[in-house]
Amino acid sequence: MNDTSSQLFYFYDRHPISRDIIIAKVRARRGHLDNLRPEDLYEHDQDHYGGLNATDELARQAQIGPGTVVADFCAGLGGTVRYLAHKYKADVTGIEFTPVRAAGAEELTRLVGLQESARILEGNVMDAPLADTSFDAVISQEAFCHIPDVRKALAEARRILKAGGRLAFTDWIAHRPLSAAEAQLMWDGMAIQPLRSMPEYQDLVESVGFRVLSVIDLTEEWRPILKERLAMYQRLREEARHSGTPMGHDAFHESYVLFVDLIQQRKLGGVRIVANK
Repeated sequence: MNDTSSQLFYFYDRHPISRDIIIAKVRARRGHLDNLRPEDLYEHDQDHYGGLNATDELARQAQIGPGTVVADFCAGLGGTVRYLAHKYKADVTGIEFTPVRAAGAEELTRLVGLQESARILEGNVMDAPLADTSFDAVISQEAFCHIPDVRKALAEARRILKAGGRLAFTDWIAHRPLSAAEAQLMWDGMAIQPLRSMPEYQDLVESVGFRVLSVIDLTEEWRPILKERLAMYQRLREEARHSGTPMGHDAFHESYVLFVDLIQQRKLGGVRIVANK
């Protein structure tokens, strides 16, 4: 197992949003898990910045609708996969590297009865277990920052897309270089790889053969969202401590505090890139 794999497994095995926490929260609200609907999970399983509104915008940019065949790279617990399958009537396959989250995503998908149109496969997006030219759209949300070779993942996205298919994703960017200490804490706490600027990201997407349609700086949009998410994680840590469930490791909390501060300073930020094949 390489350093990236070990770090990702360590991070996500202790992440403050997990299958167990989602199920516990749903059970606490409903009293049982019978006849769960996809909407019952929305409050808890949308682990990306901006929640459902951000996913709706990504779906619009990727031109996702009924019958669209979609791949979600780095699908996590499958919240986006289920949402696109349910709301947009798309056929969605998520690829998730960490075994614990891939298994959790599949269980949550079965609980809400979407397994015919929403599935999550354990796999590596740098070598995706998907057929050539078989997808209409590839999406991803704030996940390529964990990947050691984003160019390989982008090339895989292009490989599996049909001619004219769309790539639409959001990710972290660096408006200014991080210090060595900041970069180390981002790695220790959240398995964040070295980040690139917005122009560098556009060049990277184009380098594998995509035609870039739009590059949008999301930093201002993210600033209040990230402050709210930090408060949410801190509440979850306290809830987990009281309930005896995993709280997330301390380096994650420290790195997230730093991340939010760097976003407020506009040293770090976010981008949404849309391109087609």
